Amino acid sequence: MKLSIVIPAYNEEESITETIDSIEEAFSKVNLDHEIIIVNDNSKDNTLQVLERLAQKYPTVKYETNLGPNGFGYAVRYGLDRFTGDCVAVMMADLSDSPYDLIRYYTTMVEGNYDCVFGSRFMKGGKVIDYPFVKKIINRVANAIIRIVMQIKYNDTTNAFKLYKKEVIEGVKPILSPHFNLTIELPLKAIIRGYSYTVIPNSWTNRKYGESKLKIKEMGSRYFFILVYCFVEKYFSRGDFKKL
Repeated sequence: MKLSIVIPAYNEEESITETIDSIEEAFSKVNLDHEIIIVNDNSKDNTLQVLERLAQKYPTVKYETNLGPNGFGYAVRYGLDRFTGDCVAVMMADLSDSPYDLIRYYTTMVEGNYDCVFGSRFMKGGKVIDYPFVKKIINRVANAIIRIVMQIKYNDTTNAFKLYKKEVIEGVKPILSPHFNLTIELPLKAIIRGYSYTVIPNSWTNRKYGESKLKIKEMGSRYFFILVYCFVEKYFSRGDFKKL
């Protein structure tokens, strides 16, 4: 089963090389057919030039430039329209996600024949390293609200780092989110629409370089919109979108 990795990248010239090197080093230890699709989200630094070098170095690396509209969700959607694998993971360009966790995701999916594998940084075995305190408080409150509203047990829905089979991505379309609210749209739709999933612990490490692209003040209403959208689908669509 071929694994695709979609990585959105906006002004990540300092981080992206280490991220790709780490993925390829981890994957060199296992026999796993894969591709890495990096979506340059119209970066204003030298990200594009760095991607050109990485594509020459690694046959598995492809890159595309999303000229617009731009934003985390748009960039991920751009990649999700272009991957060729049987399953696809969304990873961050700043090496906050562990490639070894991704190998565990993949192994779990294959062995359990799950449609989705979700990570949780806040269950037994999960960990966060250098997580900003205020951001962590907001994260836990937001995830608690999502759990209560959607009546699910999963406690890290906002975690972008997840693995989906190809048919799940097709099954949750159309994807609406232009920004980081995509991180909750994909898993909530997958759960609502009847795809099987499991949750395993994963780690998260704060970025070494640059600054986070998540602007909390700008995202509250966008997360709320997607949450309401998914709530309406779950309780009022009469299962019209459910997996057959």
